[in-house]
Amino acid sequence: METVLLAPPIAFFIVTLVAAFELWSLRAITAQGSETTGKRKPYACGEDITRHRSQPDYSQFFSLAFFFTIMHVVVMIIATAPAASAQAAVMAVLFTLCAALGLFVLFRKEA
Repeated sequence: METVLLAPPIAFFIVTLVAAFELWSLRAITAQGSETTGKRKPYACGEDITRHRSQPDYSQFFSLAFFFTIMHVVVMIIATAPAASAQAAVMAVLFTLCAALGLFVLFRKEA
């Protein structure tokens, strides 16, 4: 019986039933009412704000995300390089230098 419950289709069905029951039971405690009660209004510390959509500029976010990606890869390469191998140490240092050069190019100031 225990192995039958762990079969993927049966386990999926059980999890789906539990999620459906939770959805059904939690509807009883959610806020009820119309749009005028503020249920769907954005939270602004009690301040009334007009509805508008902001257009964020992601140009600065890309360079920051790319920086963190490069740094995580560099740390992963250095951390997994074998300590006893001189060739692996040289490759890790070269990889770090190349990553530093790439970050320098990424954050250079344009004249």
